[in-house]
Amino acid sequence: MPQSARRGRPKGTTTFDAPTAIAFGDAVRQRRLAAGIAQETLGLVSGTDRSFVGKVERGENQPSLVLILRLAKALGCSGSDLVADAEATLALQKTERPSKRVVT
Repeated sequence: MPQSARRGRPKGTTTFDAPTAIAFGDAVRQRRLAAGIAQETLGLVSGTDRSFVGKVERGENQPSLVLILRLAKALGCSGSDLVADAEATLALQKTERPSKRVVT
């Protein structure tokens, strides 16, 4: 695959979706901050590390189902809660985008 075709997604991935990854990362960050815990603590409790949590929160990493469930447990919620938060963010973004339709 040409380098230009890879822009916007991490090397080696085929299903990376940046808006979804960013929305999920926002959900994790909001829950982490609400719980008052540091990225390092979340990483330790979820069996990962701080750099992984940072990548998830920035939307640079789409975690697997296993890691979603570990993060959720460490945050005191369910995996479906995190996914629902991400879906709500995506739905809100969709309704906030201006229409591309041109009125003549």
